[in-house]
Amino acid sequence: MYNEEAQKYGGTMATGYVLLNIDLEKGTPSTALGPKMGMEATSLSRTLKSMEDRGLITRKRNPKDGRSVLICLTDFGKIKREDAKLAVLQFNEVIQAKIGKKRLTSFFKVMGEVNELIATKKIYGGDDAND
Repeated sequence: MYNEEAQKYGGTMATGYVLLNIDLEKGTPSTALGPKMGMEATSLSRTLKSMEDRGLITRKRNPKDGRSVLICLTDFGKIKREDAKLAVLQFNEVIQAKIGKKRLTSFFKVMGEVNELIATKKIYGGDDAND
C-alpha cells in the first residue's frame, strides 16, 4: 500500500522511508541509515543515488568525521518528506480507527516479542529455543 501511495508522488516506499529517517537539521550519516532502516548497503546506495538524481538529497562531508558523508534533504526533499509523513499518518489513523488502540497495542507487543526471538536467534536450535 505504501508503494502504491508513493507512486502517486513519483516515489517508492524505500524513498519515503529514507526521507523520514534523515535528520532535518543536521543530516544523517549514510552509514547510519542502512542499519536504522534495515536496508542492505547495495539497496541503500541505489536508493540514495536515485534520490540524489531527483534532487531530494545532497551529500555533504561530515565535519565531525572526514571519512563519513552526511545525507541532507534539499528543499524539494523536505516537501516530499512532508508528503511521506502525511501518508504514514493517514494510514495509521485509518488502521487505529478500524482496529482500535487496545488491539493494536497487543499486536505491537506480540510483534515486539517475535522480533526479539528473531534478533536473539532463539527460534532454530538456540539454547533457549523452547522458552
